[in-house]
Amino acid sequence: MFINLSLSPVKAKLFVIIIITALISGCSEYQRVLKSTDLNLKLKKANEYFEKENYYKALPLYEELVSIYRGTSRAEQVYYKYAYCEYYLLDLYLASYRFENFTKTFPNSEYLEECTFMAAYCDYLMSPKPSLEQSSTYDAIRKLQLITEQFPNSTYADSSEALLDELRIKLEQKAFDNAYLYYKTEYYESASVSFKNVLKRFPDTDFREEILFSIVKSNYKLAVNSVESKKEERFKNTIEAYIKFADSFPESEFLSRAEEFYEEAQKSLEEIKKKNQS
Repeated sequence: MFINLSLSPVKAKLFVIIIITALISGCSEYQRVLKSTDLNLKLKKANEYFEKENYYKALPLYEELVSIYRGTSRAEQVYYKYAYCEYYLLDLYLASYRFENFTKTFPNSEYLEECTFMAAYCDYLMSPKPSLEQSSTYDAIRKLQLITEQFPNSTYADSSEALLDELRIKLEQKAFDNAYLYYKTEYYESASVSFKNVLKRFPDTDFREEILFSIVKSNYKLAVNSVESKKEERFKNTIEAYIKFADSFPESEFLSRAEEFYEEAQKSLEEIKKKNQS
């Protein structure tokens, strides 16, 4: 806190004493509320703290009141604010649990739609970068899909769809990165299979062009590094992959490089043919 240094030493000291006294008084008042057996006082103060965005103080009070008011007319409001305290204090795991539990406990609540969305939104916020484990991402997707299923005309429909698109792109990125890791580490057969699986899981992926090109690369590298008995089949697979890629993306920036793999595969097949004839 800023203290006006132009004050006289006596006035400055008095000012500091006043501030410290106020802080101590505030703490002691809060302790009295915590220890009080007056439930109406606790609820009143919890709501006051909540309105003033002092969620750190409101949370312990709501936590106590949740169990006390269970099954009463006050339970819904108490639990609703209790969940939001967790959210505003950034305990997203607990907040997600509270919001989801709210929807199960109060299925007829006016806050049902909102809390259904908030449970999903907390999981969305916990969704990590693509390189990490994605259980929170899958949880968020599952819960966001509930919005459109349970509330066809939801006010959160557009937000839910936007978040779903973002999460799906993240899963696409992870799947693509995993497949590309096989390519980088020279497991070309696994790379080819993994790239194809990405297309099966995400047929409309934005990575489609790069994936089809990567399948060409993977098949060519696999063929080159194969034993003689398998080269013919795998070079043919390279040519098939190239044709599919070129037909799908005739203007691709990767086309010239793909053509090199295609031409090399054709040459190799010609050489294999000559060897077989001799």
